[in-house]
Amino acid sequence: MNQPALTTSARTVLRVIAGFLFAAHGWQKFYEFTIPGTQAAFTQMGVPAAQVAAPVIATLELVGGIALILGVLTRVFAVLLAVDMLGALFLVHASAGVFAATGGYELVLILAAAALAVALVGAGKVSVDKVLFSGANSKLRVLA
Repeated sequence: MNQPALTTSARTVLRVIAGFLFAAHGWQKFYEFTIPGTQAAFTQMGVPAAQVAAPVIATLELVGGIALILGVLTRVFAVLLAVDMLGALFLVHASAGVFAATGGYELVLILAAAALAVALVGAGKVSVDKVLFSGANSKLRVLA
């Protein structure tokens, strides 16, 4: 396999798997924990403006995750999701240490890194962004 094909494959795998995990966590906040349950949990964890933050974060993770899977507005959503995870790291998980089993930050850190990597490299060839924004005259080419 040649290097460009490997790069395309790597970008796609990272983007789709990260998107799936973000979407799963957003779905969980809506349908397993429910928004009122997520608001209560955010309040208990000391998240500022938990009543507003919970539905906003749940929506961002669900919609942003689906956007990453499809590769649509990828860089925009990837940056927002990276900020989301850094907020979770510093507001909730940092004091618990590294390991997720004790409420630590390992999962949110790897998700932040994955989202940041996707934001830096873009969606790649196998994406809606490539179809919509890659034209030579497109002023939005930076999104592809």
